[in-house]
Amino acid sequence: MSGVAQLKDEGSQRQVVAAGAIAGLVSRFVIAPLDVIKIRLQLQIHSLSDPLSVRDVKGPVYKGTLGTLKHILREEGLTGLWKGNIPAEALYLTYGSIQFSAYTYSSHLLDTVPQPYKLPNSVNSFISGAAAGACATTATYPLDLLRTRFAAQGRERVYASILASIRHIAKHEGPSGFFRGLGAGVSQIVPYMGLFFASYEGLKPVLASSPIPMPFGTSDAAAGVIASVLSKTAVYPLDTTRKRLQVQGPMRSRYVHRNIPMYKGAIGTIAHIWKNEGKRGMYRGLTVSLIKAAPASAVTMWTYERAMAVLLAMEKTLKED
Repeated sequence: MSGVAQLKDEGSQRQVVAAGAIAGLVSRFVIAPLDVIKIRLQLQIHSLSDPLSVRDVKGPVYKGTLGTLKHILREEGLTGLWKGNIPAEALYLTYGSIQFSAYTYSSHLLDTVPQPYKLPNSVNSFISGAAAGACATTATYPLDLLRTRFAAQGRERVYASILASIRHIAKHEGPSGFFRGLGAGVSQIVPYMGLFFASYEGLKPVLASSPIPMPFGTSDAAAGVIASVLSKTAVYPLDTTRKRLQVQGPMRSRYVHRNIPMYKGAIGTIAHIWKNEGKRGMYRGLTVSLIKAAPASAVTMWTYERAMAVLLAMEKTLKED
């Protein structure tokens, strides 16, 4: 049986949603500190490598992953590494459910295409993954934006609470304020999820039959890691663009980096970063992003497979009783 069939034919739609939600929650808990570090680096427009760029800068100047980690611990304490965790947990809970549900639905829908128009498994995986990513990103985007804004807060609290942030954005920015950077988000997630699922489904059966012992314990986890690293690197500039756009608005100058420029649209943001910060600016935070991608994807796919196995076992036991 092919890898595509194995993933999409396991369990009912309700079981897929439950397993996806569990996978999202567990994954988020594990990588929360790395996510905060990545966001802080992505929002930093200055670098220690350019002395001129740090003149008159109000706010921290982070130097690498470890330097950022130490700075946050020193200035904000351990809890600083989990800023934005509540909306992020809600994001991962709903995102995981919608993602896997949309993926299985899309896969089954594509399976109904008659010959000779039937798609190869790799194309099926790419389209299904891209559609799943676009649906999940759009549906959960306000939570993603809130996660970024809270993670961007330093010692000063920009928003007193999640409810206060929702009220403030709704009042001062309107409904569109919750979707700042959505274009960049969808533009990023479509190729990312398409590449991820296509790579994962292709690597899973190959690694499962490999005589070489797999890292991370299983072929599922190893396939998830490799697929995520390849996909993440390819679309990273769009991720940086999304983060920069998410902190636009009337509170822009109150985040930990107080000199974030005002951007207009995804293309304008990319052009501005490329012109003023160069290629390095587009990929700032990539190292920690890849470090994060490995455990996040491994935990997500490993947990999903195991959660699905438990749910199927429970269903079988109930039927036997």
